[in-house]
Amino acid sequence: MSKHHTYTTEVVWSGNRGSGTSAYRAYGRDHEVSAPGLPVPVIPGSSDPAFRGDPARWNPEQLQLAALSQCHMLSYLHVCTVAGVVVTAYTDRAEATLLETGDGGGHFTEAVLRPRVEVASAAMVDAAVALHEDAHRLCFIASSVNFPVRHEAEVVAAG
Repeated sequence: MSKHHTYTTEVVWSGNRGSGTSAYRAYGRDHEVSAPGLPVPVIPGSSDPAFRGDPARWNPEQLQLAALSQCHMLSYLHVCTVAGVVVTAYTDRAEATLLETGDGGGHFTEAVLRPRVEVASAAMVDAAVALHEDAHRLCFIASSVNFPVRHEAEVVAAG
């Protein structure tokens, strides 16, 4: 049985420097990302510094990569739990590549997730490595993008 879920976010542009978008260099790319009902601070956003953005703020490309990494981690922790693999630590240093096109657009060509996972015992390492494939298949975000998402996982036993 299929279930539909709806998500709501709000993006508020805060980059009007007094003359709006009267010229390409006249406005800031600053904005804030929030979601109704969340008690946490908003996410300060901008465009990539290559596109006149503020390097001290998150850009959409980073947020997409972060969503891929988060989704894979959450899916992975789930499949490990179901399989009896005890994860004791997880870190991912993900990277994505964007190709800028001549018309001013662009698209991601690939994302590489590099999770480093620690499991409770050496007997769990092989299963923990294999479970990354199941997590990828279950990840909502990876299933929604039109570019390859690769995994270069490292799994070690605690101790």
